[in-house]
Amino acid sequence: MLNEVILKGKCAGCGACVTVCPFNVLEYSEKPNLVDECKNCGICMKVCPRYSWSWPEMEKFVFGRERKEDEEFGIYKKLFIAQSRDNRILQVCQDGGVATSLLISAIQSGLIDAVIETRINPEKPLMPSPKIAESIPEILECAGTSYIYSPNLLALKEAVGKKNLAIVGVPCQIHAIRKIQASSLKKYANPIKFTIGLMCTESFQYKGLIEDCLIKKFEIDPSDVKKLNIKGKLLVYLKKGQIKEIPLKEAKAYVREGCCHCDDFSNELADISLGGLGLNQWTFTIIRTEKGEEIFKEAEKKGLIRVKEIEEDSFPMKLLLRLSRNKRKRGMDKDR
Repeated sequence: MLNEVILKGKCAGCGACVTVCPFNVLEYSEKPNLVDECKNCGICMKVCPRYSWSWPEMEKFVFGRERKEDEEFGIYKKLFIAQSRDNRILQVCQDGGVATSLLISAIQSGLIDAVIETRINPEKPLMPSPKIAESIPEILECAGTSYIYSPNLLALKEAVGKKNLAIVGVPCQIHAIRKIQASSLKKYANPIKFTIGLMCTESFQYKGLIEDCLIKKFEIDPSDVKKLNIKGKLLVYLKKGQIKEIPLKEAKAYVREGCCHCDDFSNELADISLGGLGLNQWTFTIIRTEKGEEIFKEAEKKGLIRVKEIEEDSFPMKLLLRLSRNKRKRGMDKDR
């Protein structure tokens, strides 16, 4: 792990290895650190999304088959754009509020009793941290997107004992979840009922993007920021209503090193994949598995979500294809 992942700059920072280590010899500080003698059990390597990764193997595990050449953004059953019908959600969500609607529906129906997702630290504006949300108010508190990386899988260790979990994560985190499930680590795998995957080009360092870029370069106080979004540029939504625009190239200087090794934009192994893709107040939705279809239909039946068809030649579809191709190429080039 040290030689093949961390020293090569490949570490995703997901926290899976720290979570599953049975001897507690790993601690997390932006990446795993060995703090005691390693017992060489090899469990950390089994769950690492950057160690001995095999797309065909994982696709067969999740879908029962490999992706075909023309399935450029992964295997799926349905795709469309969707939006929450709940005004509470629309006031706090990133785009269409679909993830939050699905989670609220699942907790209402008793399918899950908790969700592992991201919450912004109330004491440090724009700094995310893993959160186990167990109620509708807590799920609403976690609505929105953070572009600063949060090691959500660290919360999986705290969630042991929960019977029914949902996981919301970026591609590397969902990859780690699938490896945990494939490795038969039942204590962690069995409670996971479904995964919601967020589309992701890359994530950023807090010190770089917030402290060096927003605060020092653009003199923006993080406590004044309502949310960040990326639509061809970094959009900073202020609580007073203004929107500050920062060229994306300014933000790109603070991308996390490990993200450059990722080749999955659209979260191809999730049960449901969600992303903005240039849409305004709608979410591009990809249903990938039967479980994902079941979760979505339940929320739709309750009247929590509205749906629109997406045309094949539409801008969001073209953007999905372009970003998927670009990220796959970048990841492959980086690992050559």
